[in-house]
Amino acid sequence: MTDKVVVITGGSRGIGRATALVAAARGYRIVVGYASNQGAANEVVAAIEAKNGKAIAVKCDVGSEADILALFKAADGFGTLGALVNNAGIVGKSGVRVDEMSAERIQQMMAVNVTGSILCAREAVKRMSTKHGGVGGVIVNLSSVAAKLGAPNTYVDYAASKGAIDSFTVGLGYEVANEGIRVAGIRPGLIDTDIHAAGGEPDRAHRLAHMVPMKRVGTADEIANAIVWLISDEASYVTSAILDVSGGR
Repeated sequence: MTDKVVVITGGSRGIGRATALVAAARGYRIVVGYASNQGAANEVVAAIEAKNGKAIAVKCDVGSEADILALFKAADGFGTLGALVNNAGIVGKSGVRVDEMSAERIQQMMAVNVTGSILCAREAVKRMSTKHGGVGGVIVNLSSVAAKLGAPNTYVDYAASKGAIDSFTVGLGYEVANEGIRVAGIRPGLIDTDIHAAGGEPDRAHRLAHMVPMKRVGTADEIANAIVWLISDEASYVTSAILDVSGGR
């Protein structure tokens, strides 16, 4: 068991929520970052506290540097940072080709999915790196199999943002490997969460399940279990690595 703090961006629903619950069950203190749905974030905190865990909810749109700074300041008051799960992300409307995309859509995608993740990692490194007086820790970045597949005719901009996350995961891992910090990535496949509804296709995962070698969609818990393994000492020799949790896709 551990009393280390885990910051989870986008922690109020889907994969973030599942990760918060699994990590809390293993003794981590959880900081649930949420962009707008305070009720959902508070429900996650209540569920954790109901099982004698410790958690707080902090409003944080990772597209805002000020919000990110506030998130980590709140985490500082909650304990020693042990891990960051860069989970927050957005998708644009599905089925839009690149020649139909606006600059605003692309800029927002990169601001949240890429810049936000890098800034969160910056704040985590400042706290966890032995170079800065920290005691080490773990950063897990959420990518997507879209980074490998490209998502043509679906959302190429989202795929590109996750390709950037893959590169960032590898590079940052090398950068801080001798400072007590491990950096790893997770590439989920088709997972049964509401992110598909945000893209305008709520049934997308189930509609495409036949394309998965396992012939089914994954669950948020299956991703959460992989994330919590990566932040645990059981994965102590894993860094600059990206794990596909995609049913073989």
